[in-house]
Amino acid sequence: MSDETTPQTPTPEPEEKPAKAPKAKAAEGEEKPAKAPKKEKPPALEDKPFADFVAQDYLPGLKLMLSKLGIQDLDLKFEKQKLPIAGMTDAYWQVIGHWQGGKRQFHIIFSKEDIQAAKFFCYADNGAQPSTLESFMIDERKVSLDLLLLYTAQRLNGQKWLVRN
Repeated sequence: MSDETTPQTPTPEPEEKPAKAPKAKAAEGEEKPAKAPKKEKPPALEDKPFADFVAQDYLPGLKLMLSKLGIQDLDLKFEKQKLPIAGMTDAYWQVIGHWQGGKRQFHIIFSKEDIQAAKFFCYADNGAQPSTLESFMIDERKVSLDLLLLYTAQRLNGQKWLVRN
């Protein structure tokens, strides 16, 4: 038997870490400034009670947006009433808009007193009664004031009521 020695691989020495700079100490007699208290975020508009949000935020925002798009004689209401479609008897909260002397009208219908709940849209032209109830904003998980205004404008524009193509 022969004594063979296996070559040993040198173990790497641990790298030295650079020394941390000493923390600056406050001069004698000086205190560190106290951290400013965190400002609490005001609650989101959408967290207001349903009727307050619609009356105080959505209706004025909708009126302003539509006036910028050229609709000057807009009459907006927010009330709980029966649906304007024949055969529908339940009452729901609705945003109802009329212009051009009542020739054009639309309804945004809320299934519950919650802006996150299912919503519906119906419209009528030339003074007729609405005949079709359509789902409205069905793909949105979190409804905000801006989204509600945007979708309303898109839907009205889909009728070619805002911008002519």
